[in-house]
Amino acid sequence: MIHWPRVPRNDTGTPPRGGLRPAVVALAGLLAFALAPAAGAQTKAADNAPPVVLVQPAELRPLAPQSEYIGRIAVFDKVEVRARVKGVLGKREFEDGAKVTEGQLLFTIDPAPYRIAVNQKRALRDGAQAALINAEAQLKRAADLLKTNNVSQVAYDQRLSEQLQAKATLDDAEAQLEDAELQLSYTKITAPIAGLIGRAAVSPGNIVGPESGVLATIVNERQIRVLFSVSQAELLNVRRDLRAGEHLPVRLRLADGKLYPEKGRVDFIDVTVDPNTDGQMARAVFDNADELLTDGQTVRVIVEGNEPAKVLVVPQPAMAIDQTGPYVYVVDGKGVVEQRRITVDFVRDGMIAVASGLKAGDRVIVRGQQRVRAGMTVETQAAPAAADQPKR
Repeated sequence: MIHWPRVPRNDTGTPPRGGLRPAVVALAGLLAFALAPAAGAQTKAADNAPPVVLVQPAELRPLAPQSEYIGRIAVFDKVEVRARVKGVLGKREFEDGAKVTEGQLLFTIDPAPYRIAVNQKRALRDGAQAALINAEAQLKRAADLLKTNNVSQVAYDQRLSEQLQAKATLDDAEAQLEDAELQLSYTKITAPIAGLIGRAAVSPGNIVGPESGVLATIVNERQIRVLFSVSQAELLNVRRDLRAGEHLPVRLRLADGKLYPEKGRVDFIDVTVDPNTDGQMARAVFDNADELLTDGQTVRVIVEGNEPAKVLVVPQPAMAIDQTGPYVYVVDGKGVVEQRRITVDFVRDGMIAVASGLKAGDRVIVRGQQRVRAGMTVETQAAPAAADQPKR
């Protein structure tokens, strides 16, 4: 039985100011004391509840191994455009970075001096032709006279020598004319291949020549090569496939993390080993119709196996690593947690291929590992599909 304290009253019969406060405080304290055991029991019960974890069974799945390397892109066709004759550079006939076709005019060099040279050599050729005609006529006349003994053999031989010299002079004049015409043709600098042309390195009005260096660069990026170094251990598998007449499929991961849509193939492995890295240079070929890949670009090269084999896999978030090595937590049929040491074969697409330590059907914890330890009892829930599974 609770005895209520008496509240003193003033002369008017009402409780004095502040007189109810001690009574309210006392009542609150009694209620809190009476309810305290019940609240403590609920907290203790909540602490003893097993933690909830998400599990996913280990399963056999066809998965091809893959390896990643750092590669650099190189184009098949790359031409450095240079001046082949000396002269004043004329108007530029292209826009920097534009597509050009084979044979398209790119630069001109002042042709006037070379056109004059052509005219001079043509005149020399014409004079040599006239001299040869005269020498041949003299030789024919001497031959006729020799038959009637009206000219000596010495005179005939002299006419024959003159005819041969005139023919040689004509051949030389024709060669000089051909060279002059060739030099004149070099005053028109055209694209030797189709592709993308870079910026012009020399402005019009400058004197250029063979010693002036590169005027512009053209690359054909419709098909490209990717060069990357392969370790000796991994190279053995590559060589086995190549000897069997097969080409390993290759993918590229770009700088933004996305995969290049086109697949390539390994078509060449170098014949020497780099002593610094103990690896050999390999080459993969890709189509580049959209010209997304650029000469000199750095990419990640993903080499995939040809035939996927069935391997035991678990999601990558299930694995943890300590000083001893990788391990996972497995939950048995009674909800008890067990730590399993595993051997990893390879990792691909967020899945771990387990070589040893697990068997198909083992329920592996993929979320909530930080709240458990070996020997604990847990409450399990099936993990969502890989596309919907939250990150740990």
